[in-house]
Amino acid sequence: MPKFSLEQQKILEAVLFAAGAPVELARLAEVLGCNLPVARNLLANMAEQYIAEESPIQLMEHDDAFQLCTNPKYYPQIARLLPTASKPTLTQPLLETLAIIAYKQPATKSIIEEIRGVNADHAVNKLLEYNLIIELGRLDSPGKPIIFGTSEAFLRFFGFRNVEDFLGEELNKERENADEQPQESEKAQESPPQEL
Repeated sequence: MPKFSLEQQKILEAVLFAAGAPVELARLAEVLGCNLPVARNLLANMAEQYIAEESPIQLMEHDDAFQLCTNPKYYPQIARLLPTASKPTLTQPLLETLAIIAYKQPATKSIIEEIRGVNADHAVNKLLEYNLIIELGRLDSPGKPIIFGTSEAFLRFFGFRNVEDFLGEELNKERENADEQPQESEKAQESPPQEL
């Protein structure tokens, strides 16, 4: 890995610390006055250095955006100092609803209710309140139902860099294959039922 100036690393740490939220790679490269590969290499170097030094700070990546955060090892102490830093409590119904949205996204309430067999209003509203899911828009069908997907906060909460990391390669391939194949209802419309 190439050597980087200590000044570049100091600038990067200062910018990420001041931002307090994820900063896109392109913005970081702009601030450093370098190209994207150089900025990415510098960030990778920083992340490795934090791990090697067992630093209380770590560098997290979420969808090509980077953020400084504390090492989860120190969460109990931070929670005692900052009670508002406590994580949301995810009950079994919330976890089930979140899993359905994460795997099926974009997902509507009707999809969630069909899978879980119960009304999804409370669970969806709670997950929105926790900022673990977001509204992605509306489905172009009767009633224009809202479609939901996971948020950046979801990735941070569970420690994933992006949705692909969460889903895994195999599941991503399954989803891509499913998208390419016509749905059962479409197949039924294509070929009329045969008479016996």
